[in-house]
Amino acid sequence: MRGRPKLGIWISLGAASLLLVTLAAKAFVPRHVQQASPAGRMIPAVSTERIRFSDGDQQQLRIGDGSTRVIRSLLRVPDHMQFGEFAWNDHGVPPGRIWLRIDLSRQILSVFRGEDEIATSVILYGQDETPTPIGNFPIRGLEKNHRSNTYDAMMPYTLWLTSDGIAIHGSNVRQGLATHGCIGVPQDFAQRLFGIVKRGDLVTVVR
Repeated sequence: MRGRPKLGIWISLGAASLLLVTLAAKAFVPRHVQQASPAGRMIPAVSTERIRFSDGDQQQLRIGDGSTRVIRSLLRVPDHMQFGEFAWNDHGVPPGRIWLRIDLSRQILSVFRGEDEIATSVILYGQDETPTPIGNFPIRGLEKNHRSNTYDAMMPYTLWLTSDGIAIHGSNVRQGLATHGCIGVPQDFAQRLFGIVKRGDLVTVVR
C-alpha cells in the first residue's frame, strides 16, 4: 500500500541487516539501500565464504524483547542492496531452528537457521499512521494465497504474526511504498521463506 517514502536506509556489514553488539565492541561499516526495479531479484554472494566468528569472537544480536542471541556466521553481500533485492545462501549451514529478525531502521529482514544467517531482504513496513509493531511474535499461521478484504489486495505467502492482521507477505518492494503495518518482501523471497518456516517459529522486530 502507498504511504510515505522510506528513505535514507542503511545496512550493516555482513548480514546487511544486523545491528550487532560485539563483545569487543567492534564497528561495522554501513551500507546504503538504493532504488531498484520493483521485481524481486536474488543477488549472488560476494564470495563462497561466509563471515564466520570464532568462539573467542562471538557476536551478540539484540532482539525484540531486549535480550540477545549469539551469531556464528553472516552472509556476505554486495556493498549495495536495492529495493526488490534479496540474498539466500544456506550452503554448509547445519540444521537448526528457523527464526527471523526484522530491523525497521535498516529496512531489512534476516533469516537465521540456528546461529547462522541464511537469507536477507530489503522490506517494506508500516507507514507512520499504521506502524509495524515492535517485539517478539511467534508465527501464528501460514496462508499461501490470501487476499485482504480491507484493502482488496493480494498477500501471497502470508505468515501471520498478530491476531489483528499483521503479517509478512509478498509485495512489490520499491522505493516510495509502505504498508499498513505488515512486512512486505519480494515475492520470490516470500515463496522461499514460506517453504522453510512453520507455526511457532520466532519473528523478532526491532527498531
